[in-house]
Amino acid sequence: MTSRLMVRWAGMVRMSIRSVMMHKLRSFLTILGLVFGVASVIVMLAVAEGASQESQRQIASLGINNVIVRSTKPAADTQPINFRSFELSYGLTYYDLRRIRETLETAVRVTPLREFPEEGRYGEGVMDVRVVGVHPSYFPTNRLEVARGRFLELADMEGVRNVCVIGETVAIDVFRGLSPIGKSIQIGNEQFFRVVGVLKYRTPSAGIGSSLAAQDLNRDVVIPLTTDRSRIGDLLEKREQGSFKRERLELSQVTIEVRSKEDVKATASALQGLLAKYHPRQDFAITIPLDLLEQAQATQRIFNFVLGATAAISLLVGGIGIMNIMLASVSERTREIGIRRALGARQSDIVLQFLVETTTLSLLGTGIGLCLGLGAPRLVAYLSGMETIITPWSIIAAAAVAFSVGIVSGIYPARQAARMDPIEALRSV
Repeated sequence: MTSRLMVRWAGMVRMSIRSVMMHKLRSFLTILGLVFGVASVIVMLAVAEGASQESQRQIASLGINNVIVRSTKPAADTQPINFRSFELSYGLTYYDLRRIRETLETAVRVTPLREFPEEGRYGEGVMDVRVVGVHPSYFPTNRLEVARGRFLELADMEGVRNVCVIGETVAIDVFRGLSPIGKSIQIGNEQFFRVVGVLKYRTPSAGIGSSLAAQDLNRDVVIPLTTDRSRIGDLLEKREQGSFKRERLELSQVTIEVRSKEDVKATASALQGLLAKYHPRQDFAITIPLDLLEQAQATQRIFNFVLGATAAISLLVGGIGIMNIMLASVSERTREIGIRRALGARQSDIVLQFLVETTTLSLLGTGIGLCLGLGAPRLVAYLSGMETIITPWSIIAAAAVAFSVGIVSGIYPARQAARMDPIEALRSV
C-alpha cells in the first residue's frame, strides 16, 4: 500500500513539474510577485536593522550605567547678563561637581568636562577643533581607545601640564602625514599643547537626546581640566560678525557612572532635585542613555512591523498572481480534467494535482526570492555605505509567509477544478 502511494505521489509530482515547465515564461511571471516580495522583506528589514544597531551602538557608547547632565544656555528673556562686562554666566559649576560627588551615594565615578570651539594649528596645517578639558576618567567612561601614544594621566592633572590627546582627523589634517607625538599644537593665538596620544577613529554620532548634540570625537583636542581652567579660564570670548560676546561657563558636562542599571533612574531623579535648588533658570539638562536605548529598541520594533507589513503586501500580490494563473490553467485544462475524471480520478486526485503545481511555483518563487534577498543587502551596503544586518527571523518569516500565501492561493482553483462535472467538462471542449 505504501509503495502504491509513493508511486502515485511521484506521478503527481512529475506531472505537475512537467505542466509548470511547459510554460516557462508564464510560470516565471507567475512567481515574480513572490520573488520580489520575499526579497523586499529581507532587504528592508536588513537596512532597518543595520540603522537600528548603529543608533543603539551610539547610545550604548554613552554608557548604559551613566547619567549625563549638560549645561544649556537659558532662554534669551531669562539670561542674567552683567551689563558692566557684558558677560553671560550659566551652566554647571565646580560647586555642583562637589555636591554631586558628596551627595550621590550610588555614583562610582563622576567625570567633569568642559568644551569649546577653537582653531588648531601646526605649521601650515590648520582646522577648527573642539578643545575638551577632562579628567583622566573621561577616556574609560566614553570607551575611547588610543591608537598611538598614551591617554592623559593623573600626573598631567596634578602638574597642570600643557599636554593633549588629539583625534584622528586632527592628526591627519593638522600634522599632514607627520607623526604628531611629541609635537606641539597651537590652540587659538597663545596656547601650545604637546601631543602625547592619538585616539582611534570613532564614528561621528548624530544628536542623541534633548541636550546631546552631534559629535565628532575625531576633531577633538583633549587637555587636562586643570590646565584648561588655569591656562584658558572659565571666561570665553567670541567675536562674530562685528559683535562681541563673553560667556562664563565652568563645566559643559558631568557624567555620573552608577553601580548598576537598576540605580540609573533613581540617581537621575536625585540629581534633578539636587541641581534644581541651585539652578532656578534650569540651565542644565539630564540625559539617561538607558532610557534612550529602550526608546530606540521600542521604535525599532514598531518600525520593523511597519516595514514588514508594507513588504508583505508584495507577497499578497504575488499570491493573487498565482491564483489568477491557476484559475486560467483550470479553464485551459478543462478537457484534461474531464478525461481524468471519466477514467476514474477522484476529486482528491484533481485537488492534489493542482496543489502540487501551486507548491512547485511557491517553492520556486520563495527560493529565488531568498537568494535575491540574501545578496541584495550586501549590494546596498556597498553602494550606499550603510550597514545592513540580515536577521534569521526575517528570512524565516519571509519564506514562511510567501510559501503559505502561495499554497492558500492555489486552494480555490484546485477546488474549482475538482468540482467540475466530467460530462460537462468533456462536452465543453
